[in-house]
Amino acid sequence: MIRKLPRWVEIGGFILTFIAGSVNAVGLLGFQHEAVSHLTGTASLLAMQVARFDSSSSIHLLLVIVSFLLGAIFSGFVIGNTALKLGRRYSVALITEAIFLLIAMYLLMEGDSSGHFFASAACGLQNAMTSSFSGAVVRTTHVSGLFTDIGIMLGAMLHGEPADRRRMSLYLILICGFILGGVAGSLLFFRMEFLSLLLPATLAAMLAMAHIIYRRRAISPA
Repeated sequence: MIRKLPRWVEIGGFILTFIAGSVNAVGLLGFQHEAVSHLTGTASLLAMQVARFDSSSSIHLLLVIVSFLLGAIFSGFVIGNTALKLGRRYSVALITEAIFLLIAMYLLMEGDSSGHFFASAACGLQNAMTSSFSGAVVRTTHVSGLFTDIGIMLGAMLHGEPADRRRMSLYLILICGFILGGVAGSLLFFRMEFLSLLLPATLAAMLAMAHIIYRRRAISPA
């Protein structure tokens, strides 16, 4: 069980899921109803287009998936170990994510669909940034696993097992972040279209700066 959950895990997790929720909302509204924060729907769409012998759409969707994978590969190269630890090079990954989102925003505003690839790469990078904390699986770009884990914990409680309230609290915070991010992304897209990606890009950059400041304070002499 998570007995002592650092506040930075909750705050950082909320911001990251908020970012992913807003990017995914923009994707669903503006990328021909394509989700980019996870690949389940994209893989299904790819299968449908392959079955229809639509080579153009199939190649595009395949590149979206490959972009997500490349983003995750970059994150693994930069951060290394998947265990969540504040001292790792998250600032590099977050700044790169912000840059990817800004590139995606620019390309999409210019009518270039290759912006989808950069948005997907940004989400793949973020999703690979955090994997686990004290036995709790932490994913910040989709909520299917979070709802599944909450369901498992509730079922275990009905069976008489003790509840891991800290872990459940973390998962609920992540879910709320994703949903609120989706609300913000949707409202902004209705008014600003792809310029709305400026919000998640800015949040990622701010989170990177916060991490840099924290690390400098941690290593500076008292």
